[in-house]
Amino acid sequence: MQLQVKNEKMLLAGQWIDAERTFDVVNPENNQIIARVPKATKGDMLFAIEKANEAYHSGKSWSTHERIRVLNRVADYIEKDKERFAETIALEGSKTINEARAEVKRAIQTIQISAEEARRITGETINFDQNEGSENRVGYSYRFPVGVVGAITPFNDPLNLVAHKVGPAIAAGNAIIVKPASVTPLSALLLAEAFVESGLPAGLLSVLTGSGRELGEPLVSHPLVQMISFTGGLNAGKRIADQAGIKKINMELGSNSPVIVLDDADLHDAVKACVSGAFSAVGQNCIGVQRVYIQKGIYEQFLQAFVERTEELRVGEKLNELTDVGPLIDVKEAKRIDDWVNEAVDSGAVIQAGGTRDGAFYAPTVLTDVPATAKIAYEEVFGPVVLLYPVEDIFEAVQKSNAVNYGLQAGIFTSNINYAHFAIQHLHVGGVMVNDSSDYRIDAMPFGGVKGSGLGREGVRTAIEAMTEEKVVCFRLQQRIF
Repeated sequence: MQLQVKNEKMLLAGQWIDAERTFDVVNPENNQIIARVPKATKGDMLFAIEKANEAYHSGKSWSTHERIRVLNRVADYIEKDKERFAETIALEGSKTINEARAEVKRAIQTIQISAEEARRITGETINFDQNEGSENRVGYSYRFPVGVVGAITPFNDPLNLVAHKVGPAIAAGNAIIVKPASVTPLSALLLAEAFVESGLPAGLLSVLTGSGRELGEPLVSHPLVQMISFTGGLNAGKRIADQAGIKKINMELGSNSPVIVLDDADLHDAVKACVSGAFSAVGQNCIGVQRVYIQKGIYEQFLQAFVERTEELRVGEKLNELTDVGPLIDVKEAKRIDDWVNEAVDSGAVIQAGGTRDGAFYAPTVLTDVPATAKIAYEEVFGPVVLLYPVEDIFEAVQKSNAVNYGLQAGIFTSNINYAHFAIQHLHVGGVMVNDSSDYRIDAMPFGGVKGSGLGREGVRTAIEAMTEEKVVCFRLQQRIF
């Protein structure tokens, strides 16, 4: 099917504008150009920052009820046109149409939760009289917005991960500038459209499309940008931390997520959840299952069932509702994953399923006997590959789960509450899912990791806390008032 190439505009300080330079957005399934978008310059970014700062200061009295109204209108706007949003996600990215629809639903919830949490940005009273000599003092603390937030977002959830930055920022009363992934900018522009049409004051949101190398440094290092919210890779996160200077930084930097399956688990349930967790969104998921540690007594049975279920997955066209797994975001990523798998095989790993590439498509792949020295064992694969290992007991499983420089989320399947609590206490991660794979999240929960998986937490309420500062107010009461 030949699609008409759309010429998109970007949102710069409340205005939809073109640019002298453009770049193509392609469907990774067939390399078909689906849109041309502006390629913003460093000057555009500096202008957006200045205008965001002006808009923030001119709108400091922007009331909570007005923020709530705009956010609710945005959620309604997306709901009324949700199929267009879903088709955009599927066309520009890797998700199947069913996965894209699920992302739109989550984005609506993220914006709705942002509206709800705007009501709950509260402080607390402070008992100053707990200190001797302060009996005549009373006071409280309250939260105020940081000002201008810079957001850099990835390709794998091109709508909802943008919503996770814009929704809390607006709920808290900030201005925000978004630099979306260059391969998937259209979903971010659609979200910007929803905010503009819902009455967001001009200047509080800019979405600039273009090169991260050209736009990233001025956004991250500018003194008027008071906070950076970044989702992406560890190496990029390190560069941002070096460039940012002294300002607030929230980072979600990926993972190599483990799941533990003990011999008292519901085997069928564990297999079903782990296959879904490993291969949904073609494995391009920061909390996707990458390593599974199975107790030896059930290892062979688990392996057989896991391979059988994996081979039932249908790889194909993203807009086909029967498709389970689509393409990687581009051929380069598919080739990288193929290289990693081949390196593991050369080191002794065994391919139990998959292991083949066709353009940007990579078959859901199951590996066993992968040595710890193979790159795919300790780095984030970010693709449809999962590693299965037998272990003696929970102690070995936890020790091996912790043996990488990532710690975002983990899962454990067991019917023993003591084993579950041991894992909760000793897994060095930001979240432990009991009788679920690592690939479980709701948009209201705190979300983030430790070690190389990032700094701080997302999730609407915790993001709002990060996007605000706390101020203490103390009154010294006069002994006489007349």
